[in-house]
Amino acid sequence: MPAVPSVSPHLPISSAGMRVPYNDLHAQYLTLRPAIDAAIAQTLRDSAFIRGPAVEAFERAFAAAIGTKHCVSTANGTDALYIAFRALGLRPGDEVITSAHSWIASSETITQAGGQVIFADTDPTTFTIDPADIARKITPRTRGLVPVHLYGQPAAMDAIMALAKKHHLWVVEDCAQAHLARYRGQAVGTFGNAATFSFYPGKNLGAMGDAGALVTNDDTLENFAAMFARHGGRNKGTHEIEGINSRLDGIQAAILNVKLPHLAAWTRARQSLARDYDARLTGIGDLTLPAVADGTEHVYHIYAVRTRHRDALRAHLAARGIQSQINYPIALPFLPAYRRLGHTPADFPVAHAHQSQTLSLPLYPEITPAQIDYLVAEVKAFFAVTRP
Repeated sequence: MPAVPSVSPHLPISSAGMRVPYNDLHAQYLTLRPAIDAAIAQTLRDSAFIRGPAVEAFERAFAAAIGTKHCVSTANGTDALYIAFRALGLRPGDEVITSAHSWIASSETITQAGGQVIFADTDPTTFTIDPADIARKITPRTRGLVPVHLYGQPAAMDAIMALAKKHHLWVVEDCAQAHLARYRGQAVGTFGNAATFSFYPGKNLGAMGDAGALVTNDDTLENFAAMFARHGGRNKGTHEIEGINSRLDGIQAAILNVKLPHLAAWTRARQSLARDYDARLTGIGDLTLPAVADGTEHVYHIYAVRTRHRDALRAHLAARGIQSQINYPIALPFLPAYRRLGHTPADFPVAHAHQSQTLSLPLYPEITPAQIDYLVAEVKAFFAVTRP
C-alpha cells in the first residue's frame, strides 16, 4: 500500500497560511499519546515482543468487534490473504476471481499461493467488483472469489454469495479498507469462509508499522492459519506442518489495543465528513462524488471523486498546500506484472476509465473545519475556470 504521509515538510503553505495533508497520523497520535506511550512502555517492560498478552488480547477484541469466532493476527494484511488461500487448499491451476480495481495484494497473493488470478470488472458507481462479470468469468477451474470492499464500500455480497453457493466456491473477503463497514446490517468480514484486514498505519484502524489479521468462523481454517503463520505450529518447537513467519509484533498489538475502542467513533466522524463533502461538492464542475450502494454502510477509508480533469485538479490543489492521492493510477490487469495475461482496455472498460479519473481527497477524523473550508473553496476555484 502506498505511503500515507503525515504533514509533509515538502507540502507548501498557502498564502492563507493553510496546509491540508492527505492524512495526519501525528495528529491522531497526539489525541491518544498518554495511552499509546503507556502501552508501548508496558510491552517494553514485559519484553513481550513476539506474541504475548497484547497480541492475544487484540485477537480476542478484534474478533468480537467484527463478529467472528476467530482472529488470527499476522505481520501484515498481504500475508493474511496468502495464508487464507493456503488454508483453503488452493492448488496449481485453480482459478480465483478478484477485482480489476484494487491494490496488488488482492491478486499477487493468489499467484503466490499457487492459483491463477482472473480479474472481473467493477461497478460503474461503487468501484467494487461487478457480480455480473464474476458470473461471466466462472469456469470449471474456478475455486474461489475474492471481493474487495474497496475504499470502505461493501461489495454486493448477496449476489456474490449466491454465485459462490451455486458454483460451490469459497469466498475470501478483502476488508483491508473496510473496518466496521456493513452490508444490509451485517458486518463485512462475516460473509465468506474467511476475511482479511490490514492495519497499515493509514487505515481506519492503523498500527504504527505493518500489521494484519485473518478472521473466520471455521475452526479448521483457523487452526491451519494459526499454525501456518507460526512456522507450522501453535506452540514453539512443535511444527505440525511447514509454515511461514508472519506474526503480529507485540508493540503493534499494544498500539492497536489502544486504538480499537475508538474505531466506532472515528468511523462516525469519517461518515459525517463525507456527508459534508457530499453537500458542498455536489454540482461542482464534472465531479462525480462517491456513491453509496443501497443497504450498505460505507466507512470512507478513501473519499474518491472522479473528474476528467483529475491531474490538473490535483496539481492545482498541491500548489495550494492540499495533498491528494491517486488510488490506483493503473488498474491491476494493465500493470506490467500482469502483461502475461494480455488484457486490453476493452476487457475491463469500467476499471480502465476509472484509472485516469479518480482522485482521493483528504478525509480523516482529525481534519479541521477550517481545512475542509479551504479545500472546498479551492476545488470550487479550480472549476470556476475549468470547463466541465
